[in-house]
Amino acid sequence: MERTTLDLWVGIFVAAGLGALMILALKVGNLGATFGAGDTYALRANFENIGGLKVRAPVKSSGVVVGRVSDIQFDTESYTALVTMSLDARYRFPKDTFARILTSGLLGEQYVGLYPGGDEAMLGNGEKIMKAESAVVLESLIGQFLYDRAAEGGNK
Repeated sequence: MERTTLDLWVGIFVAAGLGALMILALKVGNLGATFGAGDTYALRANFENIGGLKVRAPVKSSGVVVGRVSDIQFDTESYTALVTMSLDARYRFPKDTFARILTSGLLGEQYVGLYPGGDEAMLGNGEKIMKAESAVVLESLIGQFLYDRAAEGGNK
């Protein structure tokens, strides 16, 4: 009797550990919250460089998750990345909203940040955000710094 009780508690402990690992894996993989279960609407924006932005990346405004990136495509007309975002219908944004690709955390997770403007007209389903700022690419910054340093050294 004592052995079976011990085996039962070990089994419960192992099951709880596996459940915790599953939750952690879903959180890290951005799959935990199934955003879009309620009413949503789509917004699009063109970015010259999306860096490491991925589908299902969060869309935030003032630090609050208001949606998720639902699709990323290459626009052959403007030669830019077309990012489609699915936003919760509770959150409406003015037509002069500004979108930026930002980085958060130590792991460098990239997300879309929305900065609302002051226009009274609101963006509707499928509309495009006209003001978008691309991701800052660390390699470009380092290259620019080194190029500027080399140019300074040549002038002396």
